[in-house]
Formats: sequence, structure tokens, C-alpha cells
Amino acid sequence: MQVTIEDLQEYLAQHYAIHSNGVETSLFMKLVEEVGEVAEVLNQRSGRKSQDKDDLDKELVTEIADIIHYAVALAAINNLDLTKTILEKDKAASIKYGHTMNLTEFIQHKHQ
Repeated sequence: MQVTIEDLQEYLAQHYAIHSNGVETSLFMKLVEEVGEVAEVLNQRSGRKSQDKDDLDKELVTEIADIIHYAVALAAINNLDLTKTILEKDKAASIKYGHTMNLTEFIQHKHQ
């Protein structure tokens, strides 16, 4: 099964609609917490911190999924078009950094 950003935003908008005041701040705090957890896993993988997890790859992907969840939730509850913004930002970065292909072109080429 594949999930699109639009699907995830719609789901999270519905999920967090039931919560009351303060949800935006709460989501942001969770996002920051999860970024710290990714940093901890990366430090363990690099040997800068002792390893206390058995499967660091599984731990890393789980924490990255949490980051995506909270970042997309913040966009969702604010009715922001994350897909449009990702495509626009990537196009601008592709021009700025001289990439041979931007994300829109990649997707179009992939589906030819």
C-alpha cells in the first residue's frame, strides 16, 4: 500500500480535529522531541553514544516516521497545501543548485 501526502494530511486533519486548544503547540513540541530521538539514534549508529537498541535501522525509520507524522499534522491542522509547497520549493532549489531534474520532472518522467 502507498500513502500520499494528501492522504496523510486529510487523515491527520480529521484525527486532530477532535482535539481542543493547544494542539498546534503540542504537535510542534512532539516534532522537536522526535528530531531529538533521530539525533540520538544517529549518534548511536556513529559510535558517539553507546548503543542501547538492538535494531538501529528499525529505530531510525520509526523516529523518521514520527517526524513526518507531526510535520504533516502541523500542515494539516493549518489547512496548508504541503504537496504544492514541496513541489514549488524543490523547483526553486533545483534552479538554485543547478540540478538536472526537479521533483515534478522526476515524477512525470517516472510515469511515462
